[in-house]
Amino acid sequence: MMSDEQLVDAAKRGSEAAFVELVERYQERLLKFLLARCTNRADAEDALQDTFVNAYRYLDSFDPRWRFSTWIYRIGIREAMRLGGPHTEAGGEIADPGADPLRACIAASERENLWLTARRILSADAYTALWLRYAEDMAIKEIAAAMERSVSWTKVTLLRARNRIGDALNQASASGAEGEVYG
Repeated sequence: MMSDEQLVDAAKRGSEAAFVELVERYQERLLKFLLARCTNRADAEDALQDTFVNAYRYLDSFDPRWRFSTWIYRIGIREAMRLGGPHTEAGGEIADPGADPLRACIAASERENLWLTARRILSADAYTALWLRYAEDMAIKEIAAAMERSVSWTKVTLLRARNRIGDALNQASASGAEGEVYG
């Protein structure tokens, strides 16, 4: 099996099959990532398509010193921002489900889902850094490159994000109340 970088080299030399292989390797993971960054599925799918179109268009600008995944996620982040992805501020609240048992059940289920909690309480940049680190298993240096930030910013952001999520989950489990404010 060819590495991503070997596929990029082949695609640069005109191999359509090599680029198709790269798309197949990344489309599902990148779509999951973009779904968390965009306000709806249609925007995420548009961002995904535009990401791959731009990757193909600018394939010659790929720097083999970096992993292909870092490069493609950087393009994806830009496309999500261009489409007006969420700009969640830290300290967002979960709406009070009130007396509706279905809404109460949904709110309780969401509190148990770490990624949904993270999306609600973290800034878009902190959520992105956390996702790239733990869902995509990127190294700190790669995350910094993908997000066009410093390594120090990335480390501090990840630490603060983990602490904030831990505090929110501890607060929610300690209170046991529906509609608890996270953050």
